[in-house]
Amino acid sequence: MDARSSRQNMKLIATDLDGTLVRSDGTVSPRTVAALARAEQAGLAVLMVTGRPPRWMNVVAQEIGNRGQAICANGAVLYDLVTEQIISRRTIPAEVLDEVIGRLRAELPELRFAVEYGEGFVFEERYLHGRFDLGKMGGEAVDDAGLVARPATKLLGLHPGTDPDALMAHAVKAVGDLVTITRASERSLLEISALGVTKATALEDYCAARGVAPAEVIAFGDMPNDLPMLTWAGRPYAMANAHPSVLAAISAHTPADNNADGVAAVLEDLLDGRVS
Repeated sequence: MDARSSRQNMKLIATDLDGTLVRSDGTVSPRTVAALARAEQAGLAVLMVTGRPPRWMNVVAQEIGNRGQAICANGAVLYDLVTEQIISRRTIPAEVLDEVIGRLRAELPELRFAVEYGEGFVFEERYLHGRFDLGKMGGEAVDDAGLVARPATKLLGLHPGTDPDALMAHAVKAVGDLVTITRASERSLLEISALGVTKATALEDYCAARGVAPAEVIAFGDMPNDLPMLTWAGRPYAMANAHPSVLAAISAHTPADNNADGVAAVLEDLLDGRVS
């Protein structure tokens, strides 16, 4: 298959950011920027699909020259990078937040909680222990009532000292009937969304509205929160540095990790017709 016909099979690149497109130092390599620009010139749309909240999007968006939209907060938020406005969101109701936090505290009393709203976030004081100063980023320390005062796009639960996979399994057993739970980092950090909200559900809605079929999507990711998106997309790639569960579930792996331009290498092969 030549390069032109190979490109015609793809319409959209859906890529995670941290651990995937973004290097460990928080930057995007010039090679990756060039590969994405070349893909866009060939007619492929580029969509960032990330666990990041909207306030963490602008620097990366500017680096790669993307001026479109992004799926944020593990599928809970569709964000316009041009106007810096939230287009739509799916939230956890306040009463569900209250129930989830109560159940998790009963099972895992060392958990420390923060709540994302899209435009900002709040956190309990002990969430700061061992982390950067969230207060400098616009967050607000609140009491228990403040954590559940209104609907949220994401609930975060940080544990100071347990295995991340074991923590997630325990949390799913405790509250998996109320919310969707995943993890996106090597830390013991739960990322909790409204029930049924994943990167895949948001990507499916985005593509359906634009006439893009799953078979026309190439997707890249590295962590368990990426698995729903990767299994939905017609051409998924697990990063070489991906979590073991992602490497096991996705047969195609990038030839290099996020620090060595793994995404760019695949896109270059696709654009040059070296893969069909």
